[in-house]
Amino acid sequence: MGQFELYFRLGLNHILDLAGFDHILFVVVLCSLYSISDWKRIIILVTAFTIGHSVTLGLATFQLLNIDSGLVEFLIPVTICITAAGNILNPKSSKGIQVNYFFAIFFGLIHGLGFSNYLKALLGNEVSLLNPLFAFNIGLEAGQLLIVLLFLLFSLIPLKIFKVNQKQWTIVVSAIILGMAIMMMIDSKFW
Repeated sequence: MGQFELYFRLGLNHILDLAGFDHILFVVVLCSLYSISDWKRIIILVTAFTIGHSVTLGLATFQLLNIDSGLVEFLIPVTICITAAGNILNPKSSKGIQVNYFFAIFFGLIHGLGFSNYLKALLGNEVSLLNPLFAFNIGLEAGQLLIVLLFLLFSLIPLKIFKVNQKQWTIVVSAIILGMAIMMMIDSKFW
């Protein structure tokens, strides 16, 4: 297995690992405003998130940025709460969708810090960090797109079979994720 494939798989497996479900929750709540027919917007949104977390992941990997991991682990559920609350208060207006692009990039910066300790431990004494970092981020992107695809396919059940409208679905999904994120904040080591 080549170096690219190794780090690609590590990135893919890391995002799909249910032990780190906070990133899964963020991607799902971020995309809960959309239906499968909005796939182009969703790809742009998920890629914006990847770009955001790639920046801080790179800075932290190259040891140009160092933030307390306890604070980061608290801020990640805060980003989920803010995104979920935004969806509940404004579920599917063009303004709300534009705000989600901001959330994707800006909150991606915070989520990248959450990946940094894991990646630094993986990289160990690698001579070149750029290629593994790139492959890891591509793996994360692929994993996030897979998560979103599975969520959107699952969403077809309430939206198409039970005729729940998109606004109601967005509010239900966002409320559930908001509750989970609040519990994550309470359980955070930051306190």
